[in-house]
Amino acid sequence: MDIQVVTLFPDMIQLGSGFGVCGRAIDRNLASVSSVNPRDFTTDVHRTVDDRPYGGGPGMVLKVEPFSRAIRAAKRALPAGGPVIFLSPQGRRFDQRIARELAELPGMVLVAGRYEGFDERLIEAECDDEMSLGDFVLSGGEVVALAMMDAVIRLLPGALGDETSAENDSFSDDLFDCPHYTRPEQVDGMAVPQVLLDGNHEEIRRWRLKQALGRTSVRRPDLLDRRQLTDEEERLLREYQTEQQSKQLQQVN
Repeated sequence: MDIQVVTLFPDMIQLGSGFGVCGRAIDRNLASVSSVNPRDFTTDVHRTVDDRPYGGGPGMVLKVEPFSRAIRAAKRALPAGGPVIFLSPQGRRFDQRIARELAELPGMVLVAGRYEGFDERLIEAECDDEMSLGDFVLSGGEVVALAMMDAVIRLLPGALGDETSAENDSFSDDLFDCPHYTRPEQVDGMAVPQVLLDGNHEEIRRWRLKQALGRTSVRRPDLLDRRQLTDEEERLLREYQTEQQSKQLQQVN
């Protein structure tokens, strides 16, 4: 996968993508990440990329010409089929499903904004999609680009040491991940659940699925609303809810 990031701060992208799973995937030639700086496509001595908004108001707006040239240069470096994605608070919310869709593509251009955002004409001319991390404001799109790249690159074949790791992640099936434990068995009086120590793989599978369902129902019930539960999942969720009610009663008594 070839990822091109159009950004005024290319060092943020190059440094941020060099660690962990992303860094290893790049080292293995599973992905490449390049930055294109719109300032390199300006024509004035000050390398101007923004200007005051028409109609007045605070802040500065990113200009069409340098960003358009940068985006087109980034597109030329991509294989065919790579979309141009503007990172914007107005975009659709990025999630694991979208990450899986993007991981199937040969590449993409991520356009990181700053200041008051882009001249709308740039979006109309160059944008294939707009995406957001959520309902909050950041100083720029570089953090969003790094988050999206991490989510997508880790799904590429060979990016993770264990190919089943991505399948078990939170949100991989509209469920949170189950709790995880490692040595020692006792920490400050808190023990590892016995089912994880007994070696019964079927019981471990059921326990993990039950915990994932239960956590999701408590913390993000909206995820379960869009998921069709199997008969087994419905039984396990009821078991989880009964167990939690029993714990609450014991604490009260």
